[in-house]
Amino acid sequence: MLPKRRYFLLSIVFLAACASVASPPADTVQSNTLTFIHLNDTYRVDAVEEGRRGGFGRVATIVRQLQSEGRDVHILHGGDFLYPSLESQLWHGEQMVEAMNFLDALAPMYVVPGNHEFDPRSPEPLIDRVRESKFDWLGDNIRFATGAADVDRSMQTAFTFTSGDRKIGIFALTVHPDHGGNVRDHIPFVSGYIERAESVIRQLEADGVDLILGLTHLHLQDDKRIAQLKARHPKFMFIVGGHEHEVQFEPGDDDNAVIMKGASNARTIWRIDVDFSGAELQLSESKIAVDDSIAFDAGYQEIADKWRGKLLALIPFLPSKIGEATLPLDAREVAIRNGETNWGNFIADQMRTAFRNPPADLAFVNSGTLRIDDFIAEDITFEDVGRTFGFSSFLRYMTMSGGDFRTLLEAGYLGIGPSKGYFPQVSGFRVCIDRSRPDGQRIVQMLVPVDGGGWQEIDQEKDYLVVAPDYIYRGGDGYDFSNARDVSRPGSELKYLVLDGIIRAQSLGETVGSAVDPDNARFAVLPDNRDRCFDE
Repeated sequence: MLPKRRYFLLSIVFLAACASVASPPADTVQSNTLTFIHLNDTYRVDAVEEGRRGGFGRVATIVRQLQSEGRDVHILHGGDFLYPSLESQLWHGEQMVEAMNFLDALAPMYVVPGNHEFDPRSPEPLIDRVRESKFDWLGDNIRFATGAADVDRSMQTAFTFTSGDRKIGIFALTVHPDHGGNVRDHIPFVSGYIERAESVIRQLEADGVDLILGLTHLHLQDDKRIAQLKARHPKFMFIVGGHEHEVQFEPGDDDNAVIMKGASNARTIWRIDVDFSGAELQLSESKIAVDDSIAFDAGYQEIADKWRGKLLALIPFLPSKIGEATLPLDAREVAIRNGETNWGNFIADQMRTAFRNPPADLAFVNSGTLRIDDFIAEDITFEDVGRTFGFSSFLRYMTMSGGDFRTLLEAGYLGIGPSKGYFPQVSGFRVCIDRSRPDGQRIVQMLVPVDGGGWQEIDQEKDYLVVAPDYIYRGGDGYDFSNARDVSRPGSELKYLVLDGIIRAQSLGETVGSAVDPDNARFAVLPDNRDRCFDE
């Protein structure tokens, strides 16, 4: 495994090893061969997993290669890029806009905003970023009402572009506040995804388009319902989206549009080829694993290096060691949003003593709070903690009955598909779920420890002390704490608890983290043909 403290040298190595492929002259582009590159949920200007996965620099290389083949390339982005990240706490997404402008200069880029574009409560950061953007902002169920006329006009609806002699139509939808989006006065929404999509599709059909696609930042179940509009609108061929952070694919047919979503931070992206040369349009899609077999684009790396330099100039101690990992700590989104991980366990364990004595019996954190999307191996640095917490995460201390807590936690296992930000990392209890059950009825077992050893089902009537993030206490990610009692004010920020825990271990000569014990798991999915995961 590549030591993290050497990662910042990678771009220098690749600059020496790689040369950019020039974009072809416009008159060499094949008019009948249109190629889309789709990515979503990107929070870094550099790569992740210690430089081995993802990164806009590799996406640029892919785009240049396709263009060298004479393809007309257009880039689609399914939202979430301005926030959250360590850098965005300092520059409010300025670094991401510069990176995406670079891609847009290579090939036209169309972007639907995600819920995290609207994390700040005031419109000023958004105004600045939109004014800096060279790419197109698209949204058919949303508009900007920032008070800045130039910015408010920039949100495009019923968008079209031409490729050769063909006209392509795009509709774009963003997750509504009722479904997890941010409530902001300067971002008015239109409700009703299906109704709005069909209205725009009809408008595009009347405009004579040859192909219609959806660009969304929605939950997969909503994309699936929208995809059914193809039965009435055959030119509606596919949806590319974001919000989920792992690869999604739903095949299409005569009645359903194809659905594709990539992995966060461009770890896996989609290539969609549209061939107009025959009597009928031909669509083909393929996943591209963006890894270290693909060189970083030399021109793009100047941007990555610039922002890395600015970050270290502001926080020169960022690469400094604060502790040592017992073994690689798994904070990749594919792991931490889907199951128990050793980094998630360490963080949740710190929460139970956040308010000193008496310690909480139960604690959990939504995995969407943990943003590093990487392994933490060997030396643990300030940067590891900073990247884990892309935004503030204050905690609350409260009392809940066992029955109310069990009902509450059902919100952590809703929906379909992988990689949910509301998936909980837990401490003080263990959970068995059955995903085949309806939403709200998926917890099969919730066990708490017994004095002297062993586990028993949580007592429905007994009161337990609970610690949880203020964000979800206030209704974030769909959690309902309305039955909580004796609730503290927000306090004890989680990232400082984690930092303290690491430094304390270092001062004692101890390492941080332990392997997930399959015989003492905190989370399990019910195996087939069994009625429980754990023996009490």
